[in-house]
Amino acid sequence: MSTIKSIPDRADFETVRDWVFDLDNTLYPHHVDLFAQIDKNMTGFVSELLQLEPQEARKLQKQYYHDHGTTLAGLMIHHGIDPQAFLERAHAIDYSALLPHPELGAAIKALPGRKFILTNGTVSHAEKAAGALGILEHFDDIFDIVAAEYMPKPAGATYDKFMALNRIDTAHAAMFEDLPRNLVVPKALGMRTVLLVPRNLEGIVIESWEKAGADDTYIDYATDDLTAFLRGVLPAAS
Repeated sequence: MSTIKSIPDRADFETVRDWVFDLDNTLYPHHVDLFAQIDKNMTGFVSELLQLEPQEARKLQKQYYHDHGTTLAGLMIHHGIDPQAFLERAHAIDYSALLPHPELGAAIKALPGRKFILTNGTVSHAEKAAGALGILEHFDDIFDIVAAEYMPKPAGATYDKFMALNRIDTAHAAMFEDLPRNLVVPKALGMRTVLLVPRNLEGIVIESWEKAGADDTYIDYATDDLTAFLRGVLPAAS
């Protein structure tokens, strides 16, 4: 029987004062598919770096992503690449698919306490994406892969660094993510955990390990509508 809830219980969130959000496929939904551009750029980088055919480059790229949390981490470990060059290439994308989302912005703004973006991307990428959504101004800070010293989620050291830097009391914090494995550490630290899932899987490629199981006890909630979920946890009007 599933332990993952879909309807937010306001009581579970009434003491939360730090709200932590992943960026890609979390603050905007999967179907926008902005990450497809990043994915293509990464494949091109691997192909050129290692002189591989695109199909082989993509296979290796995905293997590094699976084994090390990001393609970048794998390339740094196995090939000693310059991370800056990779990140610039990966995030050279068109953000026009992201449209202003004032309802989401209003829901984030209304959350009591501080709001953060914790991403395996860069600050620049997060600023451009959140800016396109019209929600950037509602966040107190962005913690990116550079601040993490290129150690990506789900590494525990990255969460520890982020929590210490921002003096977050994890007993009064919540984490929103689209990858189940990135919620394991937050749950162990005492945070409320919310998984963002695609509304419609048609045309969306998700690896088996990227999907949540019904008995994944480190996931408290799963939702396909971040705005509606946030509205559901807002303090009741007095």
